[in-house]
Order: sequence, then structure tokens, then C-alpha cells
Amino acid sequence: MELTFLGTAGPRGWPQPFCTCASCLGCTGSAVREPSCVLVDGTLLIDCGPEPAHAAARASRPLTGVRHLLLTGPAEAAPLAWLPAAGLELVAAPSGPPPGLPAPTAGGPPWETVEPGAEFTLGAHHVRVLPGGSPGRVAYAVTGPGGSRLLYIPSSRLAPEADTARAWSDGRPYDAVLLDVVAWPERLAALRSAGAVTEDTDVLAVHLSHEAPPGEELARRLAAWGARAVADGGVVRLGTEPEAQPVRPHRTLVLGGARSGKSVEAERRLAASPDVMYVATGGTRDGDPEWAERVAAHRDRRPATWRTAETTDLASLVADATVPLLVDCLSLWLTAVMDECGAWDDAAWREGARDAVRERVDELAAAWRACRVPLVAVSNEVGSGVVPATASGRRYRDELGRLNAAVAEESDEVLLVVAGQALTLRGLPRKPRHARS
Repeated sequence: MELTFLGTAGPRGWPQPFCTCASCLGCTGSAVREPSCVLVDGTLLIDCGPEPAHAAARASRPLTGVRHLLLTGPAEAAPLAWLPAAGLELVAAPSGPPPGLPAPTAGGPPWETVEPGAEFTLGAHHVRVLPGGSPGRVAYAVTGPGGSRLLYIPSSRLAPEADTARAWSDGRPYDAVLLDVVAWPERLAALRSAGAVTEDTDVLAVHLSHEAPPGEELARRLAAWGARAVADGGVVRLGTEPEAQPVRPHRTLVLGGARSGKSVEAERRLAASPDVMYVATGGTRDGDPEWAERVAAHRDRRPATWRTAETTDLASLVADATVPLLVDCLSLWLTAVMDECGAWDDAAWREGARDAVRERVDELAAAWRACRVPLVAVSNEVGSGVVPATASGRRYRDELGRLNAAVAEESDEVLLVVAGQALTLRGLPRKPRHARS
């Protein structure tokens, strides 16, 4: 199955008309994206932009062979002025034709109103209509003549309905899934949980808009979710040649200062994972309402499907982990370890507390290196601030620097978050995807 991406943006394109946000102003040249529109094997269009023929010409894929159009949303929202001249055999949408479109007898195309559960054959392609995840929209599962399977999920700013992911899956993985993974990585997590997406599934981001980060940051964020974006005009052939795919980082350390956005970045990295254990190392502080408010804010931001563990025995937890872990944070863990070892006292530090603290750090680094599940840890970067006024404060600063360096050494990705922007200190290259038959 050959997919030609005539557009990969949301309904208004990217950049959006007359928008002066930083993302839109920086979106020029090859980064410009038209509304999402995918040409399948030269004969089937899924969604469309205002000028699909022009987009197809730029991609060197003329639309002369197109016979069928599948719309995922209301026809009134689609720019269909070109439709009467297209000579299509069928237009399918979850609503009837928009007012003013000629009837089939007057030169208009045959129109089919579809609902979830419908199945039909269009030329060499078999189509299943699935729930779209929001009212008035549908998704499409398309099986090509060679057996390749494609799932196309519509754009939506609404959270998906609870059981939608199960309806998208029929117990078999798809070869490619096209969805707005930036807006709702939780949809990808649900698809993975249902078995519809595996490591061999090509997850392709569509419906992109200026809410998404531009340039390299978009590619980095998608890579963390096991997804990628292709430029408008890009061609993807399923089940034939290998594709260059991003490597999903296995161990990630996210560093940053206070209120830098490091916890948000860390949580975002695992948002597309179906089962995550959030490891809280800060504990509880009775009688401290401000701390309780911080904990509540973190909890409310996390997906409801995540579980929580409160512990300072990180080495054992990491060594025995069977699901992805998010540790927030290493700096609070070090505080607890120094409490347990009596490391704040100068005499105790010299008489063995130092060795005890560093042994705990070495145990954690060894477990981090050997762990087989995805890991993300948050830690504070404090070495660039004011030198602490006390010996114990300087001791903590120094030991946190050693801890961060030890975990970073065993991580395949290290990020520094400054003012909400993630800077890659260590990253991974792209790898070839094995061809699928």
C-alpha cells in the first residue's frame, strides 16, 4: 500500500492564516503543511484540503486515477468546490452532502452517508468505518490488495470516548496508524494497550497545527512516542522497503532548574505508553498545605491509567520493573538518602555516611543500566546557582551533581529543560525499520 501525504496539518493548515504566533511565523518553506489529505494507491483519497489537485501536483502524484473519497467529519467542514469536476464514483462521509452540491443526476458525485460498523469495498481496498472518538466523526480502517492495513483517525480537539480504542482494534496490529498524536498521545497508548499498535507499526502524525512544536523539537517529541511526521508530498510504502525510523529512548534523564518545566517534559515522554508507574520520592509532609498543593497538581496532570508508588528504594524498584517508570525526582531521593545515612552531620559524613550515600548512588546507577523497561527520571540542576552558605548545603550540591552524572552516563538520552524548552544533551540516531511482508 502506497500512502502519499498531500497534507499533514489540521483543518486550517500550518501556518494558520494571519496567525502571528512563534510557531506559525517560523513555519516557512518545506515546513509549510496543508490540511491533512492522504492519497492511497493513487485511487483513494482520505480527507482533503482546499486544493488537492495542486497538492498532488507538487508531490508528482496526479489525481487522475482517484475514484473514491472518504471524509472523516461533516462535509460542511470540507472545502469541496472542486468535487463536481472530479468524476468520482463515491464520496463517503458521516453526514450528507453539503447544501449547494449538485445531485448525482445533475453532475454531482454519488454520496454515501456512513456510520460506525459499516463495511464496503472500493476497488482493490476494503474499508471498515469505525467510531471517530468524538461526535460527528468517523475513523477508517483500510486493507489494501496486499493485505497491508491502515488506520486513519480524524482530527479532534476533544478527548476520545472511553471505549473508542477498543473499537479501533480487532485483535490484529495495523501496519500504519495516522492520527493527531501531538494533541492526544493517550490515544496511541490506548492503541498499544489494545494490541492495535506494536513496535512494527508505523505511527505517522497528521492533523498537525501550531499547537505542536516546530522543527527538530517536533521530531524529538514524536520519537519519544515511537511516532514520526513526514513532510507534505512525502510517500510511505507499507510492507516494502525499510523506512528510517526514530529510536525510542530506553533511559532518559530530564534535568532542569526550579519551575523549568522538567516534570511536564518527563510526563509527556511517557504519555503514549499504555502502562506507567509514577515513582514519587518526595513523600508526604503533614501540616504543609503548599506541598500538598504541589503533589495534587502533579497527580491531576498525569493520565488516570498511571499507577503511583512512593518509595526511596529506587534501586530495587528499577531492578524489578516490568512496566515503564517515571521517577520524580532524583534530587528528593538524594535528600531522603542523606537523611537515612545521617549525611548532613559533618562528623558522620567523615565517619562513613559519605561512603553509604555513594554506595546507594552506585546501586541505582547499576540498576538503571540493567533495566529492560523504559525509564524516565527527573532531577534538579543546581550547580549553576549561588554557592550554598553551609557545608551541608555544599555537600548536597556536590552529591547531586555526582548523582546526575552517574545516571546520565547510563542513559541513552539526556535533556536539559530551560524556560520550558528541552535541549538535547545526548540523543539517539534514527534506525532502519525492517521491511514487513
